[in-house]
Amino acid sequence: MLSKYFYIFFFFCIVCCSKLPSGFVYINDIDESIKIDLRYSTKNNFTGHIIEGYKSNMAIISYDAAKFLVQVQNDLKKKNLSLKIFDAYRPQMSVNYFIKWSNDLADTINKSLYYPKIKKAQLFPMGYIAERSGHSRGSTVDLTIIDNKTNKELDMGTIYDFFGPESSTDFSNITDKQMSNRLLLLKVMTKNNFKNYPMEWWHYTLVPEPFDSYFNFVID
Repeated sequence: MLSKYFYIFFFFCIVCCSKLPSGFVYINDIDESIKIDLRYSTKNNFTGHIIEGYKSNMAIISYDAAKFLVQVQNDLKKKNLSLKIFDAYRPQMSVNYFIKWSNDLADTINKSLYYPKIKKAQLFPMGYIAERSGHSRGSTVDLTIIDNKTNKELDMGTIYDFFGPESSTDFSNITDKQMSNRLLLLKVMTKNNFKNYPMEWWHYTLVPEPFDSYFNFVID
């Protein structure tokens, strides 16, 4: 078994040698077993477009949050499970893109999948999208759990980024298995210093956050 001093040295090298701003790391640089599926770097998201600021599938997060994500991953590995990251650090330019997109009420390419019961104009007022996102502070992550045997996501009752009450972490009108999967994610994340945003079962923020600034560097 590698000593804790190796891991300290490993993290130190990543932080010092990275092209990222001080205090940020690529998640797969610290644990390559964590699956990355940055939806906003593809058209597979609620807008149906690639989002400005996402130039690669390289998930970035604060160094502090990364350390605890590794602990989460280690806990899940004991159950033959793994984390899958949908979003982590998000540039402010990407948030601005969402604002611009929301103002084009004719652009509803993926409404039937992601917000079938909500008018597009209500997504900001109802709190599903914000003009300032905690993701831009670098310690918020959207994620799920996958089964390492099948490489399939556990059934959480809704797809990622589904806008509606069904996505609330404690939504009761889902199956026992779906609720059990949500509670498993909640338990392992809470144990490792992350706090859930109750409207979204996938959304967690490290407590306390190391930064209170909103960053705008590109993901590449």
